[in-house]
Amino acid sequence: MDAIILQILNGLDKGSAYALIALGLTLIFGTLGVVNFAHGALFMLGAFCAVVMQKLLNSVKITIDPEKLDFLGNPAEIKTPYVELWFGDFGSKLIDYSVPVSILLAIPFMILVGFVMERGLIKHFYKRPHADQILVTFGLAIVLQEIIKAAFGANPIQQPAPDSLSGALDIGVYLGFEANAIIYPYWRLIYFFFAIAVLGSMFAFLRYTTFGMVVRAGMADRETVGLLGIDINKRFTMMFGLAAAVTGLAGVMYSPILPPNYHMGMDFLVLSFVVVVVGGMGSLPGAVAAGFLLGILESFASMNEVKSFFDSIYIKSIDQIIIYLVAVVILLTRPRGLMGKAGVMEE
Repeated sequence: MDAIILQILNGLDKGSAYALIALGLTLIFGTLGVVNFAHGALFMLGAFCAVVMQKLLNSVKITIDPEKLDFLGNPAEIKTPYVELWFGDFGSKLIDYSVPVSILLAIPFMILVGFVMERGLIKHFYKRPHADQILVTFGLAIVLQEIIKAAFGANPIQQPAPDSLSGALDIGVYLGFEANAIIYPYWRLIYFFFAIAVLGSMFAFLRYTTFGMVVRAGMADRETVGLLGIDINKRFTMMFGLAAAVTGLAGVMYSPILPPNYHMGMDFLVLSFVVVVVGGMGSLPGAVAAGFLLGILESFASMNEVKSFFDSIYIKSIDQIIIYLVAVVILLTRPRGLMGKAGVMEE
């Protein structure tokens, strides 16, 4: 039982990332009808917002202390971060919590990136075939990937979680198991609750605000909303920026779990599209449900017992293909996905 609970936690952790990325991807497709293959790059850019913030907070002032000598007998250089000079102990806390603090950078930056992408490139492909949209956004993803590679290098960059949150919680004690039966990292739990908060906020925004209700109406019938005198295209552009911000936040908070690297966007891109297709193209609840479902299935498929069983029947690397097998089964039995609507992607 403790192994099962641990795999469920792992699945919720992975599913949180899948759901956040798929939500942003579905928002873009549902509002603009664009198949955005640059969406994984937005996740990568969010992760590198954390890298940039860490570098900014760790910018140092170098002073010479003649009373201290280095190993060569020369006056020692003292490096002190500027934020510590300016803010003292609070500055030290800012450095320690650089990942959460980078949210303040990621939100405006990702919204700006979303606006630039939509106004500068994607708006010209609204009435073009989906194949054209895929090609141009995939090309954009490669360009962004190479820019990050040139700027930050090809190696992953470690992003430490705050010291107070870098340990693990003995969850088993709270569930009646023996001590140390279920140990789970604090940051992964925080990521799960962060994802739930973001998902809940997005659904509340779309359901209970006037802006959100207009967007949902536009997703259902753009022409009718336009006839009411509402500039729905402007609102859809704003939703593109918001979707980019959601995906960027997913990347920011995931950076201590997976060190940012230039190809991480491509790694998540295919999985996020599988999640969206399984959930149903254009369905926001479907994207979230499929994200968590596939995350849990992938987690269970990584268990040694499961892998050994499938190895015995000559199905190798089941943990790497389980998501695609499930996608095939679901689409064969329910071509529109779990919660897809008629007419979407069927022209």
